[in-house]
Amino acid sequence: MSHLSVAKFGGTSVANHAAMTACAKIVLQDPNTRVVVLSASAGVTNLLVALANGVDAQERAKLVGEVRQIQENILTELKDDSFVRPEIERLLDNIDSLAEAASLATSTALTDELISHGEMMSTRIFVEVLRELNAQSTWLDVRSIVATNSHFGKAAPDDELTQKNSDNILRPLIDRGELVITQGFIGRDPNGKTTTLGRGGSDYSAALIAEVLNAKDVLIWTDVAGIYTTDPRIVPAAQRIDTMSFAEAAEMATFGAKVLHPATLLPAVRSNIPVYVGSSKAPQDGGTWVTRDPQPRPTFRAIALRRDQTLLTLSSLNMLHAQGFLANVFNILAKYKISVDTITTSEVSVALTLDKTGSASSGAELLSNDLLTELSEVCTVKVDTGLSLVALIGNDLHIAAGIAKRIFDSLESYNVRMISYGASTNNVCMLVQSEQADDVVRALHSELFEK
Repeated sequence: MSHLSVAKFGGTSVANHAAMTACAKIVLQDPNTRVVVLSASAGVTNLLVALANGVDAQERAKLVGEVRQIQENILTELKDDSFVRPEIERLLDNIDSLAEAASLATSTALTDELISHGEMMSTRIFVEVLRELNAQSTWLDVRSIVATNSHFGKAAPDDELTQKNSDNILRPLIDRGELVITQGFIGRDPNGKTTTLGRGGSDYSAALIAEVLNAKDVLIWTDVAGIYTTDPRIVPAAQRIDTMSFAEAAEMATFGAKVLHPATLLPAVRSNIPVYVGSSKAPQDGGTWVTRDPQPRPTFRAIALRRDQTLLTLSSLNMLHAQGFLANVFNILAKYKISVDTITTSEVSVALTLDKTGSASSGAELLSNDLLTELSEVCTVKVDTGLSLVALIGNDLHIAAGIAKRIFDSLESYNVRMISYGASTNNVCMLVQSEQADDVVRALHSELFEK
């Protein structure tokens, strides 16, 4: 196949019958799309995760009822659900008994087995939605293709075995002209147990399958028409980016923009397979191509905003000309598993920003008393919260002339607590008061993207 596309639809794209039908039409309008990778219908995975954590009989009945209702809402809209209903009933019974087992004893292996049922159900139903549109498709259990290790919850693929499975099972289906419907997020370990690939796993699956089939591109259908210069909810004038590099997308994802995380697209990145991001709700609106080396590469590409940052300022007169002070501080932070985002230093103090959006705990718990006590033995510690990090993402920012002036001119009416510039050629980070963050993004966007 010279032009084979792998398409992936996320949870909101397969949330209900109308959404699924829209996706089916997108697939049928593009004869190059030959493999479709689906997530579970929106809401299902969270319910299954709750069941996997072990709940009492009453709560279990309630949660299983909610999972059943999401499927039922789609089944009742089918003209004829007699093909697929027995299979969905079987999967729901399975969910019930696995959830009962989880209430007695939880395990990571049981969790993965339970969670995988969301994708099993959405893909079975999608085959029927296509059948209603008079389109034949082949349902494939992705576990027969994607081989992984046994690290449940975040399994790593075995690329060699996955390639072999694809050559033996998937490639012949494609060569016969089949349209293959399969699951994202799931794999199988050497003992035949079900595994999951961790967060963003469906994107990873799509990229992995594209790689083993040597596909021409990966089409990620989501609920936004591509990637924008900033969050359109903050700046209505934000523009869609037509093409951007994997590196730029990585910067944006790192700084909290709700875009693809290239880590989840690793196979596509390493095999140089372009990735498209479009809206399954509005396919005609176009989208963004993410490629290795897009041209042109503008100085300014996008602005990302990450809220809820903590600034830690550590000062010590002993730091002046002292060796080992920073090493000491970082050792203490590492001991408490704190990751540092941006950092600036002066002769006698160092300022660090910590991201607490990445962890489930709040900033208060992030900086435990033990940690603060240990740090205060080597320096004075000041903690500031209520801050947001604004990241300006672009290309060769360290060598472009006059950039600092344009940035500072547009920020003259705001208090900027900290700036990190020069460590990366792709970003400039500014720490601002949270209540001013949206205005700062608007001011920067207006100066750098709307003139």
